[in-house]
Amino acid sequence: MLKTEIEISGMTKAKYNSRIKETLDSILLELPEVTSGKMFGYPAYYVRKRLFACVYEDGIGIKVPEDLAKELIGRQGIINFQPMGRAKMREWIQINRENPSDYYKDKEILKASIEYVSKNAKQESSKSKR
Repeated sequence: MLKTEIEISGMTKAKYNSRIKETLDSILLELPEVTSGKMFGYPAYYVRKRLFACVYEDGIGIKVPEDLAKELIGRQGIINFQPMGRAKMREWIQINRENPSDYYKDKEILKASIEYVSKNAKQESSKSKR
């Protein structure tokens, strides 16, 4: 696997598989509402300026509705997302695939994430305008 390391604030290095990033770029960046960026030095993807996915080490972290997270965790390659040893996050999963091209099979999960985060961003935006 091709690992990329980026130093974060002179301390820890963000390690991730650059082939996973290339695959996610080809899946996600063709969508007009998706932009790319960084999250703690890791490649990340945003919708309406809200984080919905990131490449983390040898997998991807994805924000999904809590019920969907509970349903998916335990399936092959899907675990709780616990970046940098932090506690489990109820709306986040991590998908680990042996071959980066296998992430194409997770397009529906990625779409669900985009819809969920986009919907929440719209609701937050309308609340702040009141």
